[in-house]
Amino acid sequence: MMDSTRITPERVRSCLESVIDPELGINIVDLGLIYGIRIGENRIEVDMTLTNPGCPMVGMIAAEVEQAVRAAFEEIDDVEVSLVFDPPWTLARLSEAAKESLGYEG
Repeated sequence: MMDSTRITPERVRSCLESVIDPELGINIVDLGLIYGIRIGENRIEVDMTLTNPGCPMVGMIAAEVEQAVRAAFEEIDDVEVSLVFDPPWTLARLSEAAKESLGYEG
């Protein structure tokens, strides 16, 4: 279990690296799908997007994000995952590792 005294956006982002996009096989952090992380009193909010707004896996991915945060920060009671599509996701949000995995040279 993680130390509850220092929950930071970076630590939340790190735990989200365990969530893999089922279509691309790359974690959602490297795909650039995490738009924001807010930490409040006994609450963590994650804003995320999808590579495609019509993605049929949206429910599964959002549930995995919530589960990953709850597992990493068991002391937090409230975890909220919000889908946002503004700004739209683009290939420019890919990490270098994701670009390499996908063979993207942009």
